[in-house]
Amino acid sequence: MSEARKTTTTTSTVNTPEPGMRTENDSSVGGLLRQLTHEVPSLVTKELALAKAELSESIRATKAGAASVATGGAVLLGGFIVLLMSAVYGLSKVMEPWLAALIVGGVVVVIGLIMVSAGKKKFEASSFKPERTIHSVNKDKEAVKGHTS
Repeated sequence: MSEARKTTTTTSTVNTPEPGMRTENDSSVGGLLRQLTHEVPSLVTKELALAKAELSESIRATKAGAASVATGGAVLLGGFIVLLMSAVYGLSKVMEPWLAALIVGGVVVVIGLIMVSAGKKKFEASSFKPERTIHSVNKDKEAVKGHTS
């Protein structure tokens, strides 16, 4: 009976490794593959969650920026039109009104084109790239390469 107790005691003290932890017996190819099959789905899930969080954060910031720009642009447009009218009026005291309007309009168009081209550069695709996720995936890829070679 004491042998039966020893057998029971011995089998009950065997610890199963927690995910991510390796024991000496688990260093075989089969053990490593088993560990890999347990960790890869979790890793992929976490990487996808990180990518989703980064993209939603980027989209939220872009929406807020676009709303601010649109509102500010509407107010700015009203004031700008009044200033342009005063510039045309002031120049019309020196030259013909149609020529004053033509000069002011030409200058405003050139300034507007410069501003639009500068604004387009801010909407590059790189601002929507999930940098942290890409870095994390590359790190995981290097870690897997390191363990397999």
